[in-house]
Amino acid sequence: MTKQEAREVHESEVRFSGYLDEIVGVLRDAHRVEPAKSYCTALLLPGERKSVEPMAARMAPERVQAKHQSMHHVVANAPWDDAAVLEAVREQVVPAIERHGPISYWIVDDSGMPKQGRHSVGVARQYCGNLGKRDNCQMAVSLSVANDQASLPIAWRLYLPQDWAADGKRRQAAGMPEEIVFATKPAIALAQIQQALADGVPTGIVLADAGYGVDTAFRVGVSELGLSYVLGVQSSISVWAPGTAPLPPLPWSGRGRPPSRLRRDDDHQPVSAKDLAISLPASAWRRVSWRQGSQGDLVSRFAALWIRPAHRDEQRSEPWPEEWLLIEWPKGEAEPTHYWLSNLPPRTGLAKLVRIAKARWLIERDCEELKQEIGLDHYEGRGWRGFHHHASLCIAAYGFLVAERCLLPPRRQFIRERIETPVLPRDFRPRGAAHPA
Repeated sequence: MTKQEAREVHESEVRFSGYLDEIVGVLRDAHRVEPAKSYCTALLLPGERKSVEPMAARMAPERVQAKHQSMHHVVANAPWDDAAVLEAVREQVVPAIERHGPISYWIVDDSGMPKQGRHSVGVARQYCGNLGKRDNCQMAVSLSVANDQASLPIAWRLYLPQDWAADGKRRQAAGMPEEIVFATKPAIALAQIQQALADGVPTGIVLADAGYGVDTAFRVGVSELGLSYVLGVQSSISVWAPGTAPLPPLPWSGRGRPPSRLRRDDDHQPVSAKDLAISLPASAWRRVSWRQGSQGDLVSRFAALWIRPAHRDEQRSEPWPEEWLLIEWPKGEAEPTHYWLSNLPPRTGLAKLVRIAKARWLIERDCEELKQEIGLDHYEGRGWRGFHHHASLCIAAYGFLVAERCLLPPRRQFIRERIETPVLPRDFRPRGAAHPA
């Protein structure tokens, strides 16, 4: 290692130490400081498993049991505030992200963590993106802030299925707070957005996949907060084609209450987004490139139409506001593959719509690194508190990586190996592991 490299490593370690001081300063108990620092440090060290015992062994090879107890206590039992830790992370990392431009996006996502058994908090048979199928897993909803260079999760909450929310015994065993009740994923996400606004987080365009975009209440809620959005929707969503709208209420007959609801009839019906897309002429489609990928520019065909959503508008007195329907139909595909709704202004260009819709890819790196490198899905406890404490400290550790990447040129980016890893004792064997013989 050259002197220049050694100096850079030392400066990075100094920044890491100062960063951790700011994070653990909100724990409000001096006894939690050292275990929390050790936990964050261990999350950044190399190692296949980021559960408490192997991390304790890496941090204190000669006193594994004592280190395990202190780290386990600070994560599983100590009553500190996750929101305060995430706020401290945000205050440290967002200014670093903004070195490359203002916050452009608020990205909503959910993440599945496969689990065995049924006792870990929130575990249920549900769709897991990691596995690409329904299986036993925990699901968490997150909100991230991002620009075109970096992103950071700023909110994280476990989704609690209805059967869990109603099961008093399992709630008690998992230490569920009484105020936590069943809420849909879009409802959780909307609450996170409302809290971010209340906290003064720099705003961005809200992005989410079709799991959120098809929820009319979510779209309306985001719009009522004064935020713009580009949200995925399904091909089956019903819309009024450009230039059409639901019929007005029937004329008042002079008797009873005047009619107030919009109407449809046999000749005046909305269409599905898919049917509308397929009916478009070839001239409606344009080839758009939105960013450079690992093998060149990413390019596809898109069309954008100014339409009205039609969801249950026959129960309303006014039509839904007009907005963009963005459609992607890659060349060679039998039918369109992706659809989005957006309340961006009517003069928004197609290229900009596409670039914003595709910006959700930014959090794919977050999810991958948080799970594969930091160990977000390695927590083995079963309780509500431990699940969220582990996630908060994972985000804190990851936040330092984000800040370093924003600070240093790409070839000098911070890597985990720059933190010295203690050597494990030759006879160390985690509990439950098979004997070498």
